[in-house]
Amino acid sequence: MPEHDPLRFASGLSAKLATRSRHVCAFLGAGVARACGLPDIGQLQERVLSGLKSDEKRAFARELKDRNLEQALSRLRRIATLLSGDQVIDGLTSEQAVALDKAVCQVIVNELNIKAKTNLTPVYHFAAWAGRARYRLPVEVFTVNYDLLLETALENRKVPYFDGFVGTLKARFHTELVEGGTGPDDECVPPFFVRLWKLHGSVNWAWEDQQILRLGQPVSEGLAAAIYPSDTKYEESRRVPFVVLQDRLRRALQQSETMVIIAGYSFSDEHLNELIFDAASRRERSEFLAFCYSSIPDSLSSLALTTPNLQVVSGDEAILGGVRGTWKAPAESAPNLWEEGELALRDFRNLAAYLVRSTAREAEAEGVFREQIKVRGAVSG
Repeated sequence: MPEHDPLRFASGLSAKLATRSRHVCAFLGAGVARACGLPDIGQLQERVLSGLKSDEKRAFARELKDRNLEQALSRLRRIATLLSGDQVIDGLTSEQAVALDKAVCQVIVNELNIKAKTNLTPVYHFAAWAGRARYRLPVEVFTVNYDLLLETALENRKVPYFDGFVGTLKARFHTELVEGGTGPDDECVPPFFVRLWKLHGSVNWAWEDQQILRLGQPVSEGLAAAIYPSDTKYEESRRVPFVVLQDRLRRALQQSETMVIIAGYSFSDEHLNELIFDAASRRERSEFLAFCYSSIPDSLSSLALTTPNLQVVSGDEAILGGVRGTWKAPAESAPNLWEEGELALRDFRNLAAYLVRSTAREAEAEGVFREQIKVRGAVSG
């Protein structure tokens, strides 16, 4: 089997990210939360069941049969919408489905609380990189996570960002600001604002008067957090942010010469996979780079083998330029690049550290260059 050079791969990544004219996107999944000490979607499902009361636990366990957490929540909301009076589905009336939805959401909010034991260093590094990137086009960060890790990191590092909502206490979603084009002349918000698009909602999104608001803190007990788009067609107003944000993802991925970094994502969402795979197949001048913490999913590897601009890396192997091969152990290794015989960048903690260090080197180089210009100007004068 062919061998890939990790040092060459890492230096190539830095060079690509140094091109200021590029459109750079990051797509982050539950692996990012886990890298910071929060549960991923599988762990969260287990904790939800443990955190519910006995009768709620039995009812939600029925909804989870052959479904994941998000699918079960979506079913609860369909039941609540379709039924009236004493009608029952899965042993639940509409009122009971609403109550169970709120109970599940409250457990999720509690479990995703950023506590003292949470390690925020990886997202701090990522936020520092995004804030110093200074691309001509805004950095766009798409995530399926509900937690407030990214918001906390961006604010801690004083990085301005826009998430589609305007306001402080009860911010409202502004579709027209999100639907603007991705070009520099089409954006209403300045390009130095990082775009943070939460595709599956957030623990501080709440439904009120048939619309979703972003609160200044996680939703309180008794409210259902807007943490997953209900697929019911009967209340389209409740789907507005999710539909608009997924369309933003589609348009961002389809923009030519885009660099997409995918980390912590398991490729288990077929709809999102379709958007990513379609863009990779259609936009040959764009580059898609997926970091897999464990093994490479079959659906991803089959496409990467025939799509050279889709590169996939894991700890022990990679598919680069359509060639699958193992990693060759480097004679010398940069920090966060190679650990225990594997490519360390597969872990979001090391990837974020590598990104922020690469921008630091670029900033230092730019400073030296500017000083040289000043010295030469003084000499010539």
